[in-house]
Amino acid sequence: MQPQEMVAFFLFAVAAAVTPGPSNLLVMAAGARAGWLGGLRCLAGVVVGMALLMGIAAFGLAGVLQAWPGLLTVLRAGGSLFLLWLAWQIANAPPMRPGSEAPTAGFGAAFLFQWVNPKSWILGASAAATFSAAPGQPAAAHAMLMAGLFALAAAPSCALWLAGGALLQRWMTQARPAARVNRGMGTLLAASVLMLWL
Repeated sequence: MQPQEMVAFFLFAVAAAVTPGPSNLLVMAAGARAGWLGGLRCLAGVVVGMALLMGIAAFGLAGVLQAWPGLLTVLRAGGSLFLLWLAWQIANAPPMRPGSEAPTAGFGAAFLFQWVNPKSWILGASAAATFSAAPGQPAAAHAMLMAGLFALAAAPSCALWLAGGALLQRWMTQARPAARVNRGMGTLLAASVLMLWL
């Protein structure tokens, strides 16, 4: 990958990672429930999971999805149903008890979440097709470069969502404000899923 292509891919990755989507809303919900430090495991899971998916897509997954376009539709539908269920769970979460440790998505859950997130699959496949390896460039080296660049772009981009969620944390122990925050995040998550289909 030439330097100008690396810059273009990095800018693509920043735009993809900072825009609203299911992963960022998951990170924001983790920040709202557990604060900045408590949400870092979720943030790390999202960044590592998405970077790995990006690398695998660059290595050959995009070719599989191009050969079987129906597979992407199946993945999108299954992932969307899961995300709508998650939106319902977030919207109906009870307020936190003061001093209690709030359950949030940790590293493993956030990492696995990328594999059912339709936005992750669409981004991975489109990035792999757009920023394909140059002739003669080893596929594994190209895939690792894309994964690394995506992680560098996604970490600070998603951290903005974690910080936003952490700012909401003080309201999460009060019944009425917590219900509003939870319903708002659940609604935004459901809306982000619906926008993927438009």
